[in-house]
Amino acid sequence: MTASCLYTGTVMHRRFKPRAHRLSYRVFWTLLDLDEIPLLTRSLRWFSLERFNLFGFYNADHGDGSGRPLRTQIEAHLAAADIDLEGGKIRLLCMPRILGFVFNPISVYYCYRQDGALAALLYEVHNTFGQRHSYLIPVEGGADEPLEQRCLKAFYVSPFMDMDIAYRFRVQLPAERIALVIEGSDAAGPVIVASLAGNREALTDAALLRAFVSFPLLTLKVVAGINWEALKLWIKGMRLRPRPPAPATITIVPPNALQSATTSGTHHV
Repeated sequence: MTASCLYTGTVMHRRFKPRAHRLSYRVFWTLLDLDEIPLLTRSLRWFSLERFNLFGFYNADHGDGSGRPLRTQIEAHLAAADIDLEGGKIRLLCMPRILGFVFNPISVYYCYRQDGALAALLYEVHNTFGQRHSYLIPVEGGADEPLEQRCLKAFYVSPFMDMDIAYRFRVQLPAERIALVIEGSDAAGPVIVASLAGNREALTDAALLRAFVSFPLLTLKVVAGINWEALKLWIKGMRLRPRPPAPATITIVPPNALQSATTSGTHHV
């Protein structure tokens, strides 16, 4: 039995200011153990690695975009943070390619030590301008749930949101249920909250076909939905913020640093 699976659930965004706005939609994700992906492609008819299928996974859709093995890339980031998994598992929560197209607003790597203890989380964020950036946050003192982590915004995502934002992540680790809540606040208080939550299902051909029928062309709909919601925000009077260059390297949050980060009296990593 593989650790890889499906999660079906809901994404919600709620913006508090300067204009109130809310959206919610049903989606599904795959949780993929990076070491299991070659095995999955041999055992599943509708899922392939590095080639077209109903569902697919390409290394270049993640990490630095080079197509190099993701485990190698993530281990290099962990080494820069003085973390050695010693062969422990790395599991990636993301949407797969569907009929050759994919867009993941956020993907999450759960990085475990050899003894099964959670060592770090890496949050990989994509924007609609073709850029991506990752935040690597070590886990100190175990992983009591809900796990809470913090960092400062370093990457332009919404064209209607300023950069001076502090993030708080609240995480329910993958099990029968999964959840992630991201709260963004400025010096005056909450600006936005985004969440995802879903229930586990075994990763089988039957489950993939059910997901395709239930969420046809999901990844295309995600991009269409982002643009539609952006149009509604524009109509509400919100205007574009300047877009700085994407950071050249990932953001690594040092252990115990920025655990009470706010945008007042702090700086970007």
